[in-house]
Amino acid sequence: MKKTYVITGANGFLGNNIIRILEKQINEGDEIRALVLPEDKLKSLDGLNCKIYKGDVTEIDSLKDIFSNIEADKVYVIHCAAIVYIKSKYNQKVYDVNVGGTKNIIKKVEELNKSALNNKAGNGDSNSINTSVSYAKLVYINSVHALPERPKNEVMTEITDFNPDKVNGEYAKTKAEIAKYVLEKANNEGLDVCIIQPSGIIGPYDFGNSHLTQMILDFANGRLTACVKGGYDFVDVRDVANGLINACEKGRKGECYILSNDYIEVRDLLDIISEVQGRKKIKTVLPMWFAKLTAPLSETYYKIMKEPPLYTKYSLYVLTSNGHFSNEKAKKELGYTTRDIKDTIKDTVEWLKESGRIKS
Repeated sequence: MKKTYVITGANGFLGNNIIRILEKQINEGDEIRALVLPEDKLKSLDGLNCKIYKGDVTEIDSLKDIFSNIEADKVYVIHCAAIVYIKSKYNQKVYDVNVGGTKNIIKKVEELNKSALNNKAGNGDSNSINTSVSYAKLVYINSVHALPERPKNEVMTEITDFNPDKVNGEYAKTKAEIAKYVLEKANNEGLDVCIIQPSGIIGPYDFGNSHLTQMILDFANGRLTACVKGGYDFVDVRDVANGLINACEKGRKGECYILSNDYIEVRDLLDIISEVQGRKKIKTVLPMWFAKLTAPLSETYYKIMKEPPLYTKYSLYVLTSNGHFSNEKAKKELGYTTRDIKDTIKDTVEWLKESGRIKS
């Protein structure tokens, strides 16, 4: 069976890792289509086995080419395109991409399925049409931030009743709103879609500097000399990529899957980096009240430096929130596996050194 994989946000941190793994697994004749913004740099996709299409998920007409002339028996649309946002200032683009963009992708998936059914009927094959099996399947990457926080240390599992009013932060609210919409599409209209919800993604091949990569760079290059108390669940980007590739075939319609790893304190995470790099460990742990007081200054500083901010009001909230998630469902149904966080940090530091972003 010939397959076509459509990856949105393909040159992003998760997107390019998906393609790196997927290109080694596909069969001859299978195709990987990568959607990137027209103005984006494509260094993360150099040498990878994929066909580049330029478009913007917020502009549905720009998606025509990547969803046209597909000659495959099955199409998997892996929707990664999103804006992860932790700043305090409201940004309309976060909603436009995370909510509006996802709705546009859903429309294109629906069009593919409708066209496939019409073609079968037009070929006189209407008696063999199985409407429970979709031609195109959507694997939508959401976030654990869409989950309402449970009491401290209580392990959180998958839910089906998403509500943006029950979560904090602009990013989380957009993810909760669209997760609700996606499940309604699955339950009420039969859309073949499953939702993947990763925790804090970390790992190699981050060409665009996520907030966690920025933290590693700042510490490894001697710019970060103190940390705050708190922690979260951090997961290797390659494990997430493997999990959602498995979800293409194994993910059940209308189901959510948490792809997490383990909770770890920020100080312990930095200690692992110091061990890998041979640097002195951080000794200064700032009280949370002080971090919250100076968070606006941090945002201003990183804006001037044109780098992702490490400490904002929202990021500090996350580090003090409940960061314990169960991935048992994903392990059972998707064959999801995780690696030791020490291996993740080691690989990430080595890749950043090879890229010249960590000084000798």
